[in-house]
Amino acid sequence: MDNNSENFSPEESLLVIQSMIDKTKNSVADKSFYFLLWGWLVFFAAIFQFVLKVILHSHLHPVVWNLMFVGLIVSYIHGRKERGKIKVTTYIDESIRTAWLSIAICQVLLIFIFSMNHHWEYCYTFFMLLYGIGCFMTGRILKFAPLVWGACASWALVIVSTFTGYDYNILLLVAAILLSYIIPGHLLRKKYKNQS
Repeated sequence: MDNNSENFSPEESLLVIQSMIDKTKNSVADKSFYFLLWGWLVFFAAIFQFVLKVILHSHLHPVVWNLMFVGLIVSYIHGRKERGKIKVTTYIDESIRTAWLSIAICQVLLIFIFSMNHHWEYCYTFFMLLYGIGCFMTGRILKFAPLVWGACASWALVIVSTFTGYDYNILLLVAAILLSYIIPGHLLRKKYKNQS
């Protein structure tokens, strides 16, 4: 063991931890492309679904969710462009990535469950619940209040959704994605640009 290894004081240790959190904030903000891409795709798909289902009374309203395939393609292309860049991954980065991967898996499983049972009336309630979990965890880890407040707003909309029908739950989803993904995502990107 190296006798010359540096011993950190509690204050220095806290500064190192805070530095790691700040670096993670920057990397997450730098990756805000994905948050904003998926946020805006869900936002517009939900609005289009509401218009088709409620205003135009079209039975084809679920077709709008095929927009998510556009998100997959764009994310793949963008990810390939970034692969050549060197990136240091912190424990905090990995924790956030794991949390969101878990949420994505839960969403896919919920889609499977609802499609097998043909009971879509509660799907948006569960999606908003998951959005809240992901944003709350990310906001608390990064100490970024807009994500925490967005999560709380999403959870409040979950409660409201239990008193409304499927049609208006689509609009509640629009509000949840705006408050929990889009607004915090833009604020995080702005903060990143200001720090860069």
